[in-house]
Amino acid sequence: MATERASTTAGGRPRDPRIGDAVLTATLELLETSPYDALAIEEVARRAETSRPAIYRRWPGRAHLVLAAIATRLAVPEPPDTGCTLCDLDEGFGVFLEAYRTIRPEILTALYAECAADPELRSRYAATVVDPARAAVGRTLERAVARGDLREETDRDLLLDLVGALVHHRAAFGEHHLTGAEAAGAIEMLLRGAAVDYDALLAHSEKVEHIGHPASHPGAPH
Repeated sequence: MATERASTTAGGRPRDPRIGDAVLTATLELLETSPYDALAIEEVARRAETSRPAIYRRWPGRAHLVLAAIATRLAVPEPPDTGCTLCDLDEGFGVFLEAYRTIRPEILTALYAECAADPELRSRYAATVVDPARAAVGRTLERAVARGDLREETDRDLLLDLVGALVHHRAAFGEHHLTGAEAAGAIEMLLRGAAVDYDALLAHSEKVEHIGHPASHPGAPH
């Protein structure tokens, strides 16, 4: 997700990327201890050792700034491809949830409330907070279908909606983020309906835990 950092000023002068980085870092630091509604551009500027105009040249408002800052934490790496569907989903979820837990749920709740009424901001919120994990899990599901682990007729978009809704709802509206155990339970609940043979997937993942990840190739056991 791009962090909305323009590369030049209105007059064509290159902008110093260090200012943008300092502002994003200052924003995240302030959000670790302060409510979203208390975040002031003046305080961000002071902490980043820059000016309010310098910030507004890069981001038109507080919501844009906070979304850009959050995007630096929620970038999801390429999901693993070990040949073990449950292992890949568990590891992929773990990476994303670890990043999510660096942002307090009440911050996401307040940020969404500010973005909800503005179509552009609402779309940007989804692209920043929801879509990275959805895309990563989607690639894992596609590989699982190709290996024959999930039913061919599985509605992958619906499955992704269920997974994404669970993670986002807990993060934005719950008191605590989804735990690793809860994520594993949710994956089991969903995949028992989508898997060709869930018990075989579980047995394979338990075997992998003891012998290490198998090489991913067409003949690898599922």
